[in-house]
Amino acid sequence: MNTRYRYILFFLLISATGFSQALTVTNLRCEYRSNPLGVQTAKPALSWQLVAQQRNTLQKAYQILVADSPEALGQNKGNIWNSGRVNSDASIQVSYQGKVLEPTKFYYWKIKVWDTKDTESPWSPVASWQMGLLTKVDWKGAAWIGYEKLPDSLVNTLPTDGKKDKVQGGNVLPLVRKSLTITKSVRKATLFISGLGQFDAHLNGQKIGDHFLDPGWTKYDKQAQYVTFDLTDKLKSGENVIGVMLGNGFYYVPPVKERYRKLKVMFGYPKMICRLFITYTDGSTDNVVSDASWKTAPSPITFSSIYGGENYNATREQPGWDGPAFTDKSWKNALIVDGPPVLTSQMQEPLKVFDTFAPISKKRLDSGDWVYDLGQNASGIISLTVNGKQGDTIRIYPAELLKADGSVNQKASGSPFYFEYVLKGGRAETWQPRFTYYGFRYLQLKGGVPQGEQNPVQKPQVIDLKGLHTRNAAASAGQFSCSNELFNKASTLIDWGIKSNMASVFTDCPHREKLGWLEELHLMGGSVRYQYDIASLLKKVIQDMKDSQLDNQSADAGLVPEIAPEYVKFDWGGGIFRDSPEWGSSAIIVPWYLYQWYGEKDELAASYTMMQRYIAYLGTKAKSHILAQGLGDWYDLGPKPPGVSQLTPMGVTGTAMYYYDLTILAKIARMLNKSDDALQYDKLAGEVKVAFNQAFFNHQTKQYATNSQTANAMALYLNLVEPQYREAVVENIVQDIRSRNNSLTAGDIGYRYLLRALEDAGRSDVIFDMNSRSDVPGYGYQLAKGATALTESWQALPSVSNNHFMLGHLLEWLYAGLAGIKQADTSIAFRNSVIYPQPVGDVMQAKASYDSPYGLISSDWKKVGTRFDLTVQIPPNTSSEIYLPASISSPITEGGQPVGKRKEIKVLGFEKDRARILVGSGTYRFTVQD
Repeated sequence: MNTRYRYILFFLLISATGFSQALTVTNLRCEYRSNPLGVQTAKPALSWQLVAQQRNTLQKAYQILVADSPEALGQNKGNIWNSGRVNSDASIQVSYQGKVLEPTKFYYWKIKVWDTKDTESPWSPVASWQMGLLTKVDWKGAAWIGYEKLPDSLVNTLPTDGKKDKVQGGNVLPLVRKSLTITKSVRKATLFISGLGQFDAHLNGQKIGDHFLDPGWTKYDKQAQYVTFDLTDKLKSGENVIGVMLGNGFYYVPPVKERYRKLKVMFGYPKMICRLFITYTDGSTDNVVSDASWKTAPSPITFSSIYGGENYNATREQPGWDGPAFTDKSWKNALIVDGPPVLTSQMQEPLKVFDTFAPISKKRLDSGDWVYDLGQNASGIISLTVNGKQGDTIRIYPAELLKADGSVNQKASGSPFYFEYVLKGGRAETWQPRFTYYGFRYLQLKGGVPQGEQNPVQKPQVIDLKGLHTRNAAASAGQFSCSNELFNKASTLIDWGIKSNMASVFTDCPHREKLGWLEELHLMGGSVRYQYDIASLLKKVIQDMKDSQLDNQSADAGLVPEIAPEYVKFDWGGGIFRDSPEWGSSAIIVPWYLYQWYGEKDELAASYTMMQRYIAYLGTKAKSHILAQGLGDWYDLGPKPPGVSQLTPMGVTGTAMYYYDLTILAKIARMLNKSDDALQYDKLAGEVKVAFNQAFFNHQTKQYATNSQTANAMALYLNLVEPQYREAVVENIVQDIRSRNNSLTAGDIGYRYLLRALEDAGRSDVIFDMNSRSDVPGYGYQLAKGATALTESWQALPSVSNNHFMLGHLLEWLYAGLAGIKQADTSIAFRNSVIYPQPVGDVMQAKASYDSPYGLISSDWKKVGTRFDLTVQIPPNTSSEIYLPASISSPITEGGQPVGKRKEIKVLGFEKDRARILVGSGTYRFTVQD
């Protein structure tokens, strides 16, 4: 019998012995978000969670009502969709099946459910979504407008890394405004707007929303995103003014030699497009769209670059420019320009400002500059409050590290980058940059003196200077802590690396590159998903990969470059920074992980063509089924400075990923009822496996390739090792680690697989020994060196980035291994979780929680003498298999009673010194006495 149906039968039988408790529905989501605006999907996916005090609660049926007004829904009228009672246990990814949804319209919905005892819940609280603009026609004639147009001869959407400049100099960063008059009572008002590279929208002198760097950056020659704002409560009777500030972002990197540039992409000068849709209480409507009647002028931002920083001249401000009663006669009419061919709604979470860091110390240098220490290396911008004379200039250099003389060091993070502010004078003025960011802990102040310090030459007084941490606003999904303080600090270290590189793409670093290097998506994905809800962000980056994949006219048709969006063609090194299977394989692996963690099956179908084209491309590059191009195990620990793989020969990691891609693609093909494709991929995977073992496996020593940790671990985890050799290969890994005084050598590609292979083999003790120290390169070593965010190198080298994303794989083990929260092999979206705590070393207690699509899963264990206590929480509509460390003779109780007497708990048996226990939803408190 199928495992899932065995679980369901068990819970149906035992639930009949329970007693009725309140059953409610909460956390209604549409396309992963609560009450979203700008939904782009014709049939949105709806999800909800159950709340029930009774254990073993399973949903049996649901009913959804969707209406076009709260009033209709209040009368239980689903005039857009009434699903009726649907006998189904589905509570995530339920596809809307009602009337055709209209652009711009609000829809209101609620749901009730029945459990397996036919207990009926009350109707849920009302939720809503608003549709976006689904086609070009829905923009009602809105045009892209700007201050000026980049000459066609200068447009370069994919420069090579060695491109030489045709021109030099900055560009105008414009203000754009439009006045409109409201004479009737407004029922609804929605602004749909895009500004490239980035925009800040204002209404009547106030910034709209709290977003930073809208819209998300994309492959602009393929598509751009627009953002939706509800302005219903912000429009007023009489004159209203929409004002927009535009920045360059990745749309245009200005060719200014005096500022840092990683790349030289030029899609065009800043531009915007918008539609304001107003519905009045009398039922009439109005549209205000961007066109040549809008007015534009240069803004006080005199320089802005995503790579070089930002300059602001407050003497050029035009007070009231974004409000009523402003005279714009000196402004020129906006220019109609071309824009990206497709506009799609920004459905991933926006960037926002989160933490604020006040300086923990400041020091005067011999040069007269001041250096502020904010105490934390993080992505972000500054906030400056200063008082001085008109024309006084303040310049702030941010950096991760300091030089020996105490000044900031930007050598490894992109130099020169700075923020510059020219004062208007007369009183205290506060400023923060709008269209750029950096990674920093330290700030070097030039041209000013901190308030309260000696100031003999009367420089501007800096009243306040602090750091503002910016990141993607993905909701927190997990928490972890344990009794080992080094592990807690390592968790925090990794988390800052994640937060600082979670923008509208997952960047490698928040300063030098800010590019979406793709290997991180699948290798760091587990660590990030435990910590943050990134489903919508993953869908966005999958689209980036589709847009960046080379088309059929290219000589390398089907290639997925190592970065997406691809803003530069890396030719250096024969293309090793453009074509590496460990990076491009995210095109196949990430949609699959999205399905496994969030139940997103539609994306598998939507990405299938991309996957097929990429696997076909890899086939053209394989020689006797071996792929040897690319970077290999990037930044492994070898005898040379870190870079391309040193300890693992080229071909091992690339071919292993090729095999993994094929096994995943075969599964997806079967799910999509493409059986012929599945057979083809199965056959090819078998051939690749044979070739891999013939090329790299030593039958005498049971080692792969050079016996590196990466080679052996990848072969194990990706199931390239024949069953009879698995134990010997594991032992080779353990012996290698022990022979190196329990230190690691695996790099960017191999380390995640090293942890996974050891955990699967029951050797978390080795993981503990590797990571519970600070005297060899690793997390503890980075902390000992003073790092406050995950660094690019295991050694925390000052010559490379000190806020990086790629080596944080331990976080996945802290949740899945040490705390023990994972899901069964056949489970989707943690419908069938597994709690398998792994006490190791001196860890006496560990606690973690993960907010799964079905609700909160938590594991909290501690060792007290010879007793092991475990408290778990399992959400309704799911089950969990719990593995308690116990022998067959160990007394086991739950809630103080022998576990065998608990009818709602099923003991499945014992294996490998573990008691296997099956439970449904609820909170359980187990004790094992050894």
